[in-house]
Amino acid sequence: MAIVRRLINISLRWRLSCGLQSQIRFLVLLLHIVFMVDCQIRYSIPEEMKRGSVIGNVAQDLGLDLQRLRSGRARIVTGEDVHYTELMADKGVLVVNERIDREQLCGDVTPCSFSFEVILENPIDLHRITILIQDQNDNPPQVLYPVQTGGSVVAEMVPRSADVGYLVTKVVAVDVDSGQNAWLSYKLQKATDRALFEVGLQNGEIRTIRQVTDKDAVKQRLTVIVEDNGQPSRSATVIVNVAVADSFPEVLSEFTDFTLDKEYNDNLTFYLVLALAVVSFLFITCLVVIISVKIYRWRQSRILYHSSLPVIPYYPPRYSDTLGTGTLPHVYNYEVCRTTDSRKSDYKFGTVGSQNVLIMDPSSTGTMQRIQSEKNILDEPDSPLEL
Repeated sequence: MAIVRRLINISLRWRLSCGLQSQIRFLVLLLHIVFMVDCQIRYSIPEEMKRGSVIGNVAQDLGLDLQRLRSGRARIVTGEDVHYTELMADKGVLVVNERIDREQLCGDVTPCSFSFEVILENPIDLHRITILIQDQNDNPPQVLYPVQTGGSVVAEMVPRSADVGYLVTKVVAVDVDSGQNAWLSYKLQKATDRALFEVGLQNGEIRTIRQVTDKDAVKQRLTVIVEDNGQPSRSATVIVNVAVADSFPEVLSEFTDFTLDKEYNDNLTFYLVLALAVVSFLFITCLVVIISVKIYRWRQSRILYHSSLPVIPYYPPRYSDTLGTGTLPHVYNYEVCRTTDSRKSDYKFGTVGSQNVLIMDPSSTGTMQRIQSEKNILDEPDSPLEL
């Protein structure tokens, strides 16, 4: 054991510095330690335990009290996988120091375990502890064949002359778990024609269950599910494309658009859902707008019906009411024409527009400036007028 080899190396180094009596005492102590190693305990724990989880009570299982563990400076001194565990001497328990993955630690080796020694001083005691790792179903099955490619389509050919029980292909899968967690079963989940193919439950072989006829479609698509026997079980799915044809050109013509059809169907579904969502949104928006307009008009009519405010008339610019009889412009020009019998002449009287202005007073009384003087001139028939 590793601790024995270490002690032997130490004894060889001490041979140069110590006397014969000291060497004899050390050899006696070494034999005592060798015999004490036979006292060991075992713990069985599941993999993937969280850090800090208790593996076991070392003090209780070894029949030691906490004072002995503290005074003896109990510690783990050997073992390659000592970093997985930690001894808490103040509590006397062994805990998980690092997550343990059984597949990483042991691979395909069963049972999976690792061991180490706990040493106590004054007097020296050596106790061997073995940790047995129980497998958990933490890995799904992995499909090895047929290989699932991203873009290209791989198809298995079946001649139309194939008889019942014809072996089409075999699904190969593995599970890195151990024990019953690695037992795999195969089931046919979906198929283009379920009456034509079957899958072996234990071996994953795909065979025909009836005679192939000319009426069978060239393109056959099978979905096989692979499950393990763990609790809870994990699974993986694989798609197997089968071509029922006698010649390769026939298969090629049928499978060139296989991937394109799938992409087209996916895009079509997406656009149909998008169009339905847009139409629904527009319909609801129009409905809300129509209802809002109707409610607004109804409220306006109610407000006008119940309102008691006076109606204020509107007058265009530069017009005002005159004595309540009509409208006249505030400012306007005018000209006077008159025909007289005296002196047998006609004349036209006109003035500058700026002097012939009628200004209407808003109080409807009205005033005229410089109009009265012109009116007096017009009333005198014999008065001379200058044009």
